[in-house]
Amino acid sequence: MEKQSASDAKVSKKNELSPVWIVPIIAVLVGCWMLFQYFNNRGPEITLILPDASGIEAGKTAIKSKNVHVGTITDVALSENYEYIIAKAQIDKKASRMINKETQFWVVEPHVGTDGISGLETILSGSYIELKPGKSSESQLKFDVLDTPPVAGPDTKGIRVVVSHNKANQLRVGEPVLHHGFVVGRVEKTSFDYEKKEGKYQLFIFAPYDGLIFEKTQFWLSSGIDVKFGANGLDVNFASIESILTGGVSFDVAESIKPGLQIKENLQEYTLYDNYDAVLQGKYTTSIEYVLLFEESVRGLRKGAPVEYRGVRIGTVDTVPLQIRMDKDGKVSNRIPILIKLEIERVSEVFRAVNAEAFAERVKLQMGEGLRATLKTGNLLTGALFVDINFYEDEETYEPREFDGYPVFPVVAGGLTEIQNQITDFLTKINELPLDATIANLNGSLASLDTTLKSVDQLMGSEGAKALPQDLSDTMKQLEATLESYDDGSDAYKQLISASEELEHVLKELRPLIKVLNDKPNALVFGSEVEEDPIPVKGVE
Repeated sequence: MEKQSASDAKVSKKNELSPVWIVPIIAVLVGCWMLFQYFNNRGPEITLILPDASGIEAGKTAIKSKNVHVGTITDVALSENYEYIIAKAQIDKKASRMINKETQFWVVEPHVGTDGISGLETILSGSYIELKPGKSSESQLKFDVLDTPPVAGPDTKGIRVVVSHNKANQLRVGEPVLHHGFVVGRVEKTSFDYEKKEGKYQLFIFAPYDGLIFEKTQFWLSSGIDVKFGANGLDVNFASIESILTGGVSFDVAESIKPGLQIKENLQEYTLYDNYDAVLQGKYTTSIEYVLLFEESVRGLRKGAPVEYRGVRIGTVDTVPLQIRMDKDGKVSNRIPILIKLEIERVSEVFRAVNAEAFAERVKLQMGEGLRATLKTGNLLTGALFVDINFYEDEETYEPREFDGYPVFPVVAGGLTEIQNQITDFLTKINELPLDATIANLNGSLASLDTTLKSVDQLMGSEGAKALPQDLSDTMKQLEATLESYDDGSDAYKQLISASEELEHVLKELRPLIKVLNDKPNALVFGSEVEEDPIPVKGVE
């Protein structure tokens, strides 16, 4: 083999990139791709405002919609003034279209209450935040987390109304809204109006029941059980089981009231009554006011007590008492003023349609004919009173007058005062009885009876009275021995039978004589003619 010379050597250029760099370059490219995918698949970051961070942990607490994971809480921190919690959450890109101005969030955790049991699945998995998508085109990235799940979303069909009550905490969010016992809505919000000093409750009525809301619709608190005790006995009505456990609110148009136009706008305001009886009372708007001046006690008479005419309600007690006057010397008046209302609509329901002015004139005329008001007991157990109006004879002539600008309705004593007067009259009659003479005669009769009893006692203690039982016993024994001597086989019984037979024989022999004496009584003196023996007819020649 020939050796090559130096001039025959080949020179080649060395590659600048070593194969060693292939792996890092690939790793960088993969990392860039992953980073691109991360930012490309990343949804919006939102801010959630919570009252506290109970059950919320960064990196663990999930955000779900209908039990599908759509995001995660990434950071939890206190606000600058330490009044609330600021939580950052990362939403998946696929769920980014759910986030808008109408989106709602609330915390799902175990809950046990009168409204039921919920959130039991979070006992093992932990609390999570539920997301309800909105349909608004306006974007929003900061939200207040609700304390409870929303009753109805922005897209739910129905109507919202606001009812007010003079007391707060009468209803809670989620309680049912009932119509004739059926659940047709829910309590959506509760608040308190400090200026008006009343509670405000926003109700949501689901479609198609929103068509039941009219101008004259009335709302009242419902306990779920309605118990009434009247002349027909005990009447118990039950609503839904849910309303029995949690309460709620019912609505309807009261009887004999025109419903008016249907309400189609949201947030129409209504009054919330305590019960259905208060609803019926609230429908009477036209009334005539009178003042009753009672000299008796009005204990047991309350505002809202009925005013009746012979058992038919025609009005209501409005104020107890109205205003007690004092005379010039500062002495309190002995009369208690009571303000009542005679309700024209109620009178029209019972009798016939009446005009307020004409009715007032008629009442004024009948006052002169003996129409009076009195207090009567409506319930013996509670002592509740009511005002009864009726005609009374032999009453003083009524002269119209006023009290604080109200016409005065004449009254007569009744109720407990009447009972007291009857008791007083009874005691007076007892005092007028001649009790002394009656008692003296009774004492004399008792003394005579005592003397008689002593005489009887002495007689019973004598020797003859003591021996009387023994003598009676001996006599009964002798009688028994005498009766035993007349037994069938005794001699006395045989002699008695023989004597009876001889007597019968003698009577048979005396029969002809008795017959003659019957035919001719003087036969013993003049004798009797001897009749010849009869001769047969065929023997005569």
